[in-house]
Amino acid sequence: MLRNRNWICLALLFSSLAFAKEATVSARVELTRAGGRGKGLHSGNIVFWLSPVGTPAAPPRAVTPNMANPRLTQHNKSFEPHLLVVQVGSEVEFPNRDPFFHNVFSLFDGKRFDLGLYEAGSTRMVRFDKPGISYIFCNIHAEMSAVVIALNTPYYGISNQRGELVITHVPFGRYTLHVWYETGLPDALNSMTREITISDDTTSLGLFNIPATSLPPTHQNKYGKDYEPPTPDNPAYPRP
Repeated sequence: MLRNRNWICLALLFSSLAFAKEATVSARVELTRAGGRGKGLHSGNIVFWLSPVGTPAAPPRAVTPNMANPRLTQHNKSFEPHLLVVQVGSEVEFPNRDPFFHNVFSLFDGKRFDLGLYEAGSTRMVRFDKPGISYIFCNIHAEMSAVVIALNTPYYGISNQRGELVITHVPFGRYTLHVWYETGLPDALNSMTREITISDDTTSLGLFNIPATSLPPTHQNKYGKDYEPPTPDNPAYPRP
């Protein structure tokens, strides 16, 4: 009798797993600006993510041995890549691949940190332990900027230059949709937050028109002041 019950429980378990469905969710985005369609504006680096409705936030991910850390490399006075999306709990590497010093910081939104001044060939780490959008800068080189988005959901996608994106392996169910773009108008992005249901009939989110500016946001240094012009004898800059 007990054996029969065990078989019944196993059968029900495998049956539920067999009927657990998931989808590849797609969307298209198009950047617009005042005066009509934004000619010359690439529609890449727009982030969509889905937060399950009625489900507790996922705990920080467990870091396993030999798992490669996400990386934001400093090279040619820029961050590579400019945009990085990670799950909460991830440690991000910040290697300096330039032949001079950098000072990486984020003091405005998301994760607040200051890595201080560090030399060529060295690497520092930051653990993004809560969800948020972190704007990353260098206190020496004003032209350097990057964004790290930490999410407590694995269901996200980043658009390519044609404005196409997919989010894979999304279980059927209810979600809150969020949209982010670095120069997107905040009110327009907030208006795109909505509850959606993923099912056989709703695997495409459709077309999104995102009003945006063509200029990157301005910023000050970590002391809240304007950047000073570079001096030739400063070790943070290459010598001729």
